[in-house]
Amino acid sequence: MGKEFRGTIADHPDFDAGSDAEALYDAMKGFGSDKEAILDLITSRSNAERQEIRAAYKSQFGKDLIDDLKYELTGKFERLIVVLMRPPAYHDAKEIKDAIKGAGTDEKCLIEILASRTNEQIHNLVAAYKDAYGRDLEEDVIGDTSGHFKKMLVVLLQGTREEDDVVSEDLVEQDAQDLYDAGEAQWGTDEAKFIMLLGNRSVIHLQLVFDEYQKIAEKSIEDSIKSELSGDFERLMLAVVQCIRSKPMFFAKRLYKSMKGLGTADNTLIRIMVSRSEIDMLDIRECFRLRYEKSLYNMIQDDTSGDYKRTLLKLCGGDDDMAGEFFPEAAQIAYKMWEISAMTKVQLRGTVRLYQNFDPASDAQALRKAMKGFGTDEDTIIDIVAHRSNAQRQEIRQTFKSLLGRDLLADLKSELSKNLQRLILGLMMTPAEFEAKMMKKAMEGAGTDEHALIEILVTRSNQEIQEMCSAYQNAYKKSLEDAITSDTSGHFKRILISLAQGAREEDPADMARALEDAQELADACNADPGDLEDKFMSILCTRSFPHLRRVFQEFVRCSNKDIEQIIKKEMSGDVKNAMFAIVRSVKNQPSYFADRLYKAMKGLGTDDRALIRIMVSRSEIDLFNIRKEFKETHDASLHEFIQVETLVGDTSGDYRKTLLILCGGED
Repeated sequence: MGKEFRGTIADHPDFDAGSDAEALYDAMKGFGSDKEAILDLITSRSNAERQEIRAAYKSQFGKDLIDDLKYELTGKFERLIVVLMRPPAYHDAKEIKDAIKGAGTDEKCLIEILASRTNEQIHNLVAAYKDAYGRDLEEDVIGDTSGHFKKMLVVLLQGTREEDDVVSEDLVEQDAQDLYDAGEAQWGTDEAKFIMLLGNRSVIHLQLVFDEYQKIAEKSIEDSIKSELSGDFERLMLAVVQCIRSKPMFFAKRLYKSMKGLGTADNTLIRIMVSRSEIDMLDIRECFRLRYEKSLYNMIQDDTSGDYKRTLLKLCGGDDDMAGEFFPEAAQIAYKMWEISAMTKVQLRGTVRLYQNFDPASDAQALRKAMKGFGTDEDTIIDIVAHRSNAQRQEIRQTFKSLLGRDLLADLKSELSKNLQRLILGLMMTPAEFEAKMMKKAMEGAGTDEHALIEILVTRSNQEIQEMCSAYQNAYKKSLEDAITSDTSGHFKRILISLAQGAREEDPADMARALEDAQELADACNADPGDLEDKFMSILCTRSFPHLRRVFQEFVRCSNKDIEQIIKKEMSGDVKNAMFAIVRSVKNQPSYFADRLYKAMKGLGTDDRALIRIMVSRSEIDLFNIRKEFKETHDASLHEFIQVETLVGDTSGDYRKTLLILCGGED
């Protein structure tokens, strides 16, 4: 039985190449052209049919259809229609030719095409390149690239990946061990072993190798590649691994990155929408929704316009935003994503560490000198405060009072101003004092910052929450629970109070109980909204994170639904946001914080309170991991983002300098 068709463009019933050729000729004849007729016809024919139309057009009218389309149409719409009219192999050939010609190389285009194509597609591409340009593709790639990146591209260009579905368990274990020995287990990396195995073994075999590798290394193959390799070679190997795991998810990520932020990478958007429209666009749509909580259709609608948009939406084929259940491919991916999340032991790393040769008395004297007399030496203050750990800052604070009889925080508050003052004071407080102050700020005044309340209470450990509650009581002579009770209401209030107890279970996953919890959540999806929220709260606010990873994994199996999509569809307002934050933190907490940082800085103006809160509170815990997730998702480093935002006046001068020190690197 053949594999189910997962494209959005198929052969047209009652196809007649001659009739279509005539319709296109009529649409372009006379003054102006009927763009609607052109896009409707071309997007409702398969590529093979378009080639027949092109041949019929030349036979009937003695003209080249692509030349006429180029003459009649303009801009991105013209580019998209012309790409649809080319045979796939010839378009891949043109994209690669464009990627390697001229001064620079478009490595991302090379990586995307060569990492994702089948053996047959690679062979067709090599032949099309030779036919179109009279040149050898391998020689051109060798001439334009270097090192291990070049070697892996050459391996992929052979189109000789094994295609046998029979897998040897012994060879799976051996290959997983060989990959581990070539990287994590030794000083330095045996790149040749990575190239040989990832460039030649079959997809099914490598999927099992990656699972086995996870057991041996206690980390994913992707994390090992990120730590062992670098540059274009790292990006290529990650793309190969992603395509082995799931081509639809790989393309979903590429599509998202092509449209987010300022401007659209139209070449990438066009290339993927056209090349996958007859292969796996339905699965790409599902993976897009799974990963980004938004449909591909809606993102195209928001990011493009005119006939170009209408054509892309035809290729997309439909809107999945309100769909609840998964297609088989997406369900499998969702289940695997939670399994990887459950099995991976992430090594969390901060960016601020203990300062060597620390001398609290010397630092205290230097800070006093920086604030004495006319003017303030901000550079000295920043240099000391941002380069000391919080424990060391508390020693400086105590020594400042012992030696000088002064309150360091009060002095800093009087000498500094605006965001720099808030940032430096945040760094000088104990974590519990700082968290208590952030909770107070989130609830004071006319409006409540619900996102801040959610972020703090969802992501802190039991001990951190308990210490914060004590600090809140000491500072404001009122319990945090009472403050939450008077400032919030309904189910949202109950969720926050539950989290503020700091009593979340801390046990490892219990698989039998995880299955029960998953089934209870699945059953609750059919209950009244109030009962659904009660059940979700009773499980999501109390179970340990390792346990919840298994619950959410089994939820996919019980319901064939995505827990995030259910929350989005069935809940609303602050309750939805709180539940969403719990799921995101359980899945990948550094990724959750990376998303919060992105939202704090994008758009008009910067949410400085959120930016300061995250940069201060995570600098000694996992800011390095957050940086990596930020780069992975947004294609720009956190360091670069903070710097770019200064150009539009969001952060500036000493405030920016301090943030960049905390950030700790450019990635």
